[in-house]
Amino acid sequence: MAAIHLLPTAAVAAGILLSACGSDDADDGWGELPGSDAGLEETTADVAAQDAADSSADATADTIESGAEVGTGDASDSSNPGTDGSLGPCSVLGVPGDCLDTDQCAATPDHASSAGFCSGPSEVQCCTPCGLALCDPSVAQYPNDGKTLEAPGQGGCPAGMIPVASFCVDQYEASLVEVGSGASWSPFLNPGNSAVRAVSVEGAVPQGYIHQEQAAAACANSGKRLCTDAEWLRACQGPDELTCPYGDTPVPGVCNDHRSVHPAIQYFGTDDDWIWSEIGNACINQLPQSVEPAGARQGCVTAESAFDMMGNLHEWTADPAGTFRGGFYVDTVLNGVGCLYATTAHNTLHWDYSTGFRCCAD
Repeated sequence: MAAIHLLPTAAVAAGILLSACGSDDADDGWGELPGSDAGLEETTADVAAQDAADSSADATADTIESGAEVGTGDASDSSNPGTDGSLGPCSVLGVPGDCLDTDQCAATPDHASSAGFCSGPSEVQCCTPCGLALCDPSVAQYPNDGKTLEAPGQGGCPAGMIPVASFCVDQYEASLVEVGSGASWSPFLNPGNSAVRAVSVEGAVPQGYIHQEQAAAACANSGKRLCTDAEWLRACQGPDELTCPYGDTPVPGVCNDHRSVHPAIQYFGTDDDWIWSEIGNACINQLPQSVEPAGARQGCVTAESAFDMMGNLHEWTADPAGTFRGGFYVDTVLNGVGCLYATTAHNTLHWDYSTGFRCCAD
């Protein structure tokens, strides 16, 4: 597993945070994301980096190749002021916050300051909410327990699927269950060599952190297969060949298609180049305003009722050269708009927090 980099003061700051907030009010959830737009304008750009040479199924992350999508910006740049006095976003061990004067943070209910995560004078510190779980990437989370049963297939299709033209497609982005036991697999954990199969279940957190060959095997274990590019496009665009699942004109927020701060920048608290080799970190998709449960955006649906084909997670196709489509929760425009979005910069063994899939069948 690749090393997890933390800012030098992270452990100390965590103690400050817990001490200032107290431990009695701990919450099991992340809560709301404070100041997600503060101090960081969205810019999307290609990030050039070498695709990871390690193609083993349990590799932690691949570096981003030219064509991958990233919002850039200095997460602690005090020259880029945000709203409400914020001097930019920051994070403490993955808990998102804002760079604020300590007096201003102290006046904010249930927030505490942590030094060492913001540039500028010493009184400007990272202000984070109390009671937020500090994500540990080494501890697997299972949000899909109890959400593993697919609905009956429609129109003669297998379970979880709907008919589209002459084939069937999963109604929802795929999540994973273990072959045999049927227990849910963590959607934040690469399956490695584990025997898993794909399921299409409303309300389940879809599987990220998966490469194309693993996705194809998971589909096959369910008697399905990855969609061809032509099938994927037909399912997303519908019979009228729309640009987006819901129409020709993109409407922000209908799908999970935008995030003001790139999640890796937010989680690691920096935009230094090393973070792009850590994008297999399980905590990235556990941030607020990241991947959403399947079908959460009811307007993000195709003519034939397939959900989340635009945004949420990239979706692998069967292209042997390696293609994933539809964009993800940060961006659905950089490599084509909506249904036309296609990333071709990686081989079939690449995986990161953003790569998901759905299955097709004859």
